[in-house]
Amino acid sequence: MMEQLRKLLDQIFAFLAPRIERAREATAPYTAQLQARYQKLEPREKMLVRIASAVFALFIVYDFFYMPITTWRDSIDTSLETRQREAGQVQHLVDTYLERKKQLLDAERNTVPTGKDFSLFSVLEKSLTASVGRDKIASITPGSDRKLSEGFVQYSVDLKLQDVNLNQIVDALYGVKTISAPVAVSNMRVTRRSQDPHTYDVEMTCIALAKGA
Repeated sequence: MMEQLRKLLDQIFAFLAPRIERAREATAPYTAQLQARYQKLEPREKMLVRIASAVFALFIVYDFFYMPITTWRDSIDTSLETRQREAGQVQHLVDTYLERKKQLLDAERNTVPTGKDFSLFSVLEKSLTASVGRDKIASITPGSDRKLSEGFVQYSVDLKLQDVNLNQIVDALYGVKTISAPVAVSNMRVTRRSQDPHTYDVEMTCIALAKGA
C-alpha cells in the first residue's frame, strides 16, 4: 500500500511540476507587487496575512491532495475486501465439491455389485437360514427398486421372523451385518408374542445400494 501511494505521489508531482513552474513565471509580476505591499504592512497585519495564507494552503492540500488520496485508498481497500470475499466463496465451493466427491467415492465403495450375479433376496435368505433357521422365516419379499441421485439404485427386501428369542434376533442382525456385500437394516419392528413372553415376532426392511449402469 505504501509503495503504491509513493508511486502515485511521484506521478502527481511529475504532472504538476511543469505547470506550477509556468504558473509561477506568469504570476511573477503580481507576486512581486504582493511582496512589496506585504512589506509595507504593520507587524500585526503581516501576522494575519500569514495565518490566512496557512489556512488557504491547508484548504488546498486537503481538497486537492488529501481527499483524492483518501478516496483512492478507500477504493483499493474495498476492492481488496471484495476480492478476498470472492476468494473465500470460491474456496468454500472447492471444499464443498471435494467433500461431495469424497461422499460419492465412499458411497461407491459401499455399493453391491450390479447384474444377475447379485440378489439381495438370496443373500438375506442364506444369512437368516444360517443364523436363525429356515423355520423362523415367516416371509421374505423383494421390494421395489428405487432410483436415487448420482445414478444409484436402492434394492430392498421386506422380511418377517416369527417365534424368535432375543439371542436369535441378535444373531440375525449380526448375520445381516457380516454379509460380504454392504447390506443395512433401514427399519425394524419387534413385537412380543402373547403365547410366550420370551419370544418375539420381527419385521424388518433390509436395503442395499448399487451403482446404476
